[in-house]
Amino acid sequence: MITAATASALEPFLATTLETTDLQGLGERYGGKVRDVYFQKEQKRRFLVATDRQSAFDINWTTIPLKGQVLNQISQWWFDQIGDIMATQVLENPDPNVMVVKDLDMIPVEIVIRAYLTGSSKTAVWTNYNEGVREYCGNTLPEGMVKNQKFDDIISTPTTKGEDDELIDENGIFEQNLSTPEQWTEIKEKAFAVFRRGQELALERGLILVDTKYEMGYDEQGVLTIADEVHTPDSSRFWLADSYQERFEKGKEPESLDKEFFRLWLREKGFEYGDKSTWPEITDEVRLMLGAKYIELFERVTGTDFIIPEDTDIPSRMVQNLADFQV
Repeated sequence: MITAATASALEPFLATTLETTDLQGLGERYGGKVRDVYFQKEQKRRFLVATDRQSAFDINWTTIPLKGQVLNQISQWWFDQIGDIMATQVLENPDPNVMVVKDLDMIPVEIVIRAYLTGSSKTAVWTNYNEGVREYCGNTLPEGMVKNQKFDDIISTPTTKGEDDELIDENGIFEQNLSTPEQWTEIKEKAFAVFRRGQELALERGLILVDTKYEMGYDEQGVLTIADEVHTPDSSRFWLADSYQERFEKGKEPESLDKEFFRLWLREKGFEYGDKSTWPEITDEVRLMLGAKYIELFERVTGTDFIIPEDTDIPSRMVQNLADFQV
């Protein structure tokens, strides 16, 4: 449960959030939407550094206190839970914000799995359904569905990877040589299995895993390996299970524990793609609320307490913890 005490404990980190990193000697650096990645080619490994950057609608908006630690540690927990289903990228976890991973030959497709008709981004299934789309990423969607309704079974709705993600179906994947049919069969099979494990474990904690995206690649031995992050509040949507049905029947939005809260808040404030005059100012109150939501999800999913650092100087701590990895 989000408490005033949690938000208050995050206040000292408002001014010291980790917007970017500069870890000298750790290899070639490039920045993603949320993570800074350092690559050591000879060692065949990468360092995924989870920053506190907050993105939505493919825009970096602000920073959220301790979000990076939450993302990294919740991914660590999920990788441990799915290791019996497929190989994972993880080599070491030397810091609360850092994961050392294998260098993989990445599949240039985001594997998106959905269990409910929802979402607010331009590629979301509800956005498209509401505009009349019924053939969606190779899936025929039935008439008469309403927002936040559960599908009969989970579906795969892949997108391309780039500055702007684009919807694609299996034929498009094969035509663009992004994957072979044989590879895609295994990719989809593993993604479905990981998602069902996620649904099962989430429900044990009173949560519904609504949808997610996975990234996968192949290691040196050609083994399909899951990468990036798993079932974090940035890559996945979670709803509270005990209130879902009642709220659905009343036409209310489900109670969520993910960044959909932020997307909906932006929409309520008038945000529209392409019109910067509609982009609202992000208040500290919203930043603290999001930070508390991330921590609540971590604790709900893992069943463990989130440890708030005593020291706000996260960059110095990372330098110390990563000293042995410098080249």
